[in-house]
Amino acid sequence: MVLTSLAPATVDLASIRLQIRTLQPQLVEWRRHLHQNPELGFREHRTAEFISQKLTAWGIEHQTGVAETGIVALITGTRSGPVLAIRADMDALPIQEQNQVPYRSQQDGVMHACGHDGHVTIGLGTAYYLSHHREAFAGTVKLIFQPAEEGPGGAKPMIAAGALQNPDVDGIIGLHLWNNLPLGTIGVRSGALMAAVELFRCTIQGKGGHGAIPQQTIDSIVVGAQVVTALQTIVARNVNPIDSAVVTVGEFHAGTAKNIIADSAHLAGTVRYFNPEYEGYFKQRIEQIIAGVCQSHGATYELDYHSLYPPVINHPEMADLVRSVAEAVVETPAGLVPECQTMGGEDMSFFLQAVPGCYFFLGSANPARDLAYPHHHPRFDFDEITLGMGVELFVRCVEKFLK
Repeated sequence: MVLTSLAPATVDLASIRLQIRTLQPQLVEWRRHLHQNPELGFREHRTAEFISQKLTAWGIEHQTGVAETGIVALITGTRSGPVLAIRADMDALPIQEQNQVPYRSQQDGVMHACGHDGHVTIGLGTAYYLSHHREAFAGTVKLIFQPAEEGPGGAKPMIAAGALQNPDVDGIIGLHLWNNLPLGTIGVRSGALMAAVELFRCTIQGKGGHGAIPQQTIDSIVVGAQVVTALQTIVARNVNPIDSAVVTVGEFHAGTAKNIIADSAHLAGTVRYFNPEYEGYFKQRIEQIIAGVCQSHGATYELDYHSLYPPVINHPEMADLVRSVAEAVVETPAGLVPECQTMGGEDMSFFLQAVPGCYFFLGSANPARDLAYPHHHPRFDFDEITLGMGVELFVRCVEKFLK
């Protein structure tokens, strides 16, 4: 749900240093170029080439082709110190854009409908600034431009390819432009920010027949309907009420005619939860329920269950770092939103499992300019003022972490 009832908070541009404010037109240009040329996961070849060209022009050491299309760049300060990684995802979505803007997608059926064009732009802006101000930090900044966040997931392949090594990363941060929060706000919290994502598909096999002679059949629709209803008891009666969780059946396909009892039914859905202690639990409980309902009716089933992403869990000290920086960039207390959890998922979670880190939301909605459509909507867009804010936040995190 987009919080369109919230007006954008006052954006104090004075809190954004002059060099970054001066960079704003360039940020907008880069973002619009990326928006016009979106690419799906693991196909971000032109995006990666664009990033690499910029890094090369600025004299920034970087490696291309990490986990197919990913890029890892290194910027060293003038003194030795720890390593802070900054992650930005690059991929777009299979959506036909409906925005009528000069920078609308030029790729039929592909669109940056989740803000990843902004994430790449903020990463590039941060790289540009830091490469010209190496005296401001001690240690190394590792910029990770990651493919395929929208699926099937590029974080694990990048970690496997050594993105967090050589040099070893001590901490990691990342942000998501967030149209669920108004411009001028930042959502940051310790602990769980985003949910685990698990997916399932189930085929229930009954016995088809004539709709007027049900005693000769095993009605897969009746069995499937009972399964859907019974699955809702997991959250209602098996999960601790203090813990949030969702079991959603989003697909139910069965039947070919009004007077034919369906031979089989096909269900598919998703599971979301914050508490990592529930890992493996929902798979077990869902199969128990499906097996029990099917057995009671004489039906059989096949279940395919897949764990996609674990929950996004922020490290307390890294969340404190981001929070302290946010307080200097946005108006407080109105500008900080501590309770900003979402059941959406993110493969940033794999980076956060590997090293201490913090993922946070940067408010980007501006209803007054009709820039408040939700993520993954064909008219999604955001207020580009947030680009400079993102660079400022990352730069201040670097300077504070690598002091």
